[in-house]
Amino acid sequence: MADGDVQFEVREGTGYLRLMRPTALNALSPQMIAVITEQLSAWRDDASVQALDISGEGRAYCAGADVRWMRSTMIENGVQSALEFLADEYAMDAVVAQFGKPVTTHLHGVAMGGGLGLGMHGATRVATADLAMAMPEVGIGLWPDVGMLFEFSRLPGEIGTWLALTGLTIDANTALAAGLVDQVDLMSAKPDLDLTWVDDYFVGDDAREIITRLEASSDERAVQAGELIRTRSPLSVAVSLAAIRRAATLHSVGDVLDQDLAIARALLPDPQCDFVEGVRAQLVDKDRQPHWSVARIEDIDPDKARAIVG
Repeated sequence: MADGDVQFEVREGTGYLRLMRPTALNALSPQMIAVITEQLSAWRDDASVQALDISGEGRAYCAGADVRWMRSTMIENGVQSALEFLADEYAMDAVVAQFGKPVTTHLHGVAMGGGLGLGMHGATRVATADLAMAMPEVGIGLWPDVGMLFEFSRLPGEIGTWLALTGLTIDANTALAAGLVDQVDLMSAKPDLDLTWVDDYFVGDDAREIITRLEASSDERAVQAGELIRTRSPLSVAVSLAAIRRAATLHSVGDVLDQDLAIARALLPDPQCDFVEGVRAQLVDKDRQPHWSVARIEDIDPDKARAIVG
């Protein structure tokens, strides 16, 4: 069975979901989300389907949700239309997280944002050497959503905080060392990468203190992380920090998806929300010069970020 941008097939008890929108790096449209949710719900309840296999066509697994579409509908139809899109996306992610049968996801090329929400939860995650993985939402005025803060908050030390606040794109070796993928094709041993350096810098609940530590460091890795965070939406960075700390106290992916929807409902209508401007700068005009509503992290009140998270 195929539905244009998504292909479904059952073979020998396994349901195969293949994203088929390669010209858009398999970005998830509202229509794709709807058909995926419907089909996966049916497979979940079908005893003859005993496993799920997820992959993407072309040079990317999935670049995430179609945030350019989300920005357009938000401008044309208001915030509620964007919130409905996110609610539908999170419902799809919940179906995978609660599938109750073995799930295998094949991650290659670009694997970001909403694509990770579809393929990471409870799955065996197999990557290829060309993987470029990220939750880059702080760069477009959002936060790492789609339940990924459940995973991030449970990575060793402060690795998850580092990834959430920087929006850094990591390669297959780093993803394997961090525990975000289970195996990399053609790699026989786990890479010997030391990521513990992030622990001293990304501890705590105040983004202002984190950026101060990074910028005062003599470690080039820390300095580069600080420089990267400075390019991100200050409000998004503060919200992401509050959100990952709260996610660590939650019990399931479903709980974190509920948190994500609550954050969306609080953040998107906020006059200081940077989403429309962030997508403009990164994906529409591509000038990479966003004009954030608040220019500096030092000017963000952590209490405001915590209030948005709830």
